[in-house]
Amino acid sequence: MEHPLRGSAVLVMGMGRSGQAAAALARDLGASVRTTDLRADAPAVEGCEAIHGEHRERDFEQAEVVVVSPGIAAASPLLKRARLTGARVIGELAFGLEHLPLLPVLAVTGTNGKSSTTWYLGQLLQAAGRRAFVGGNLGHPLSDLARRHHAGEEEARATEVLVLEISSYQLELPGELAPLAACVLNLTPDHFGRHGDMTGYAAAKRRLFERMAPAARAWIAADGGPCEAMAEGLACRVCWLGELPGVRHDEEGMEFVGVADEGRISWRGLNLLGAHNRDNVAAATALALSFGLRREQIDLSALSALPHRLELVFEAEGVRWINDSKATNVDAALVGLRAMSGPTILLLGGQGKEGADYSPLAAQLGPDPRVISFGASGPEIAAVLGGHTASTLAVPSLASAVQLARSLARPGDTVLLSPACASFDEFRDFEHRGRAFTEYARATAPKKGGAA
Repeated sequence: MEHPLRGSAVLVMGMGRSGQAAAALARDLGASVRTTDLRADAPAVEGCEAIHGEHRERDFEQAEVVVVSPGIAAASPLLKRARLTGARVIGELAFGLEHLPLLPVLAVTGTNGKSSTTWYLGQLLQAAGRRAFVGGNLGHPLSDLARRHHAGEEEARATEVLVLEISSYQLELPGELAPLAACVLNLTPDHFGRHGDMTGYAAAKRRLFERMAPAARAWIAADGGPCEAMAEGLACRVCWLGELPGVRHDEEGMEFVGVADEGRISWRGLNLLGAHNRDNVAAATALALSFGLRREQIDLSALSALPHRLELVFEAEGVRWINDSKATNVDAALVGLRAMSGPTILLLGGQGKEGADYSPLAAQLGPDPRVISFGASGPEIAAVLGGHTASTLAVPSLASAVQLARSLARPGDTVLLSPACASFDEFRDFEHRGRAFTEYARATAPKKGGAA
């Protein structure tokens, strides 16, 4: 049977990973695909016409379907123009979802911790023998799974459940997304350049729950504020992160009320840095139980840290190097800093987010604060924190920050990259930055037979 997309004029806007995956999927489904990106050197996809270096209005007027990458605001005037001329405008995640068979979705959102929680959830399900796709805003675009499923790949067709990290950007155009279970971990000021203010940001996040069925579970942080306010008027069942009915945890383990298999789960076997990870694991376990796992199937020893999130990447001469490049805002950097238990050299910098306030970091710097700021926002960070500690030094780049940290580090120190900024001044993304940090750190090791 011919696919309904065959022969359609599809325009993909934004050629990051998700845009490339959407273009390849639309091409494989028989569409006539054109891609558009303001970057002249944006990646092209074989079999698709690339119009890069500009956005042409006529491309939007001629398209029947416009697939939008998360970095593009749904309110873009070009997308409004496309709608006026009859195009269907859809986000990449929703595009991928509609070209997959109906599968249960477990979704994670929030300002901080969503990548780690998604990662842990995938590991819990896989350890229990369930075939889970882990992606969305984290790692693999959903359109890539849909393309591989369409191609008949055995691994893709064996997928039982979709574990998705979902950003506020993706929730601007959520399509038919209706998770079996979903959680919002927290909500702190972020992405105001896109959403305007906290009200707009919270409204975007709340869309995750709005299409959920009455039997589905929304796990919402009991924060006494913007997360709790999301519960009002939802048709699905609400459980709480931090209160009962829901999940509450203490030093010994987690207690669950409101799931099919109620009771306690011990922390036995858990080996993750930072108290914040207990919150993340509790949320991941809540979603796993909502999917149907039993408590005895939860194996916390199967959990390992997400790459680029409090990841020990090198240790030499008594100095530990921790890659926390995923900490792209101040709140995430605070979480990383609080996870440290000894003397720390903190590396902060990159491309700061609009309206970022770095002053809360000062209270967490400890009795012997040593801060190295770098990149586009390095001077601003140094100016803010310099009033709190004289040991704040600014350098131009991450490479020079690592070299300076090496010269300052003493046995017993931890060098922590927890930058509190986006990466785009020097790197493609936080993963690229994290890999570079790892390479720079390893290069500081003394050569065999030589001096340090």
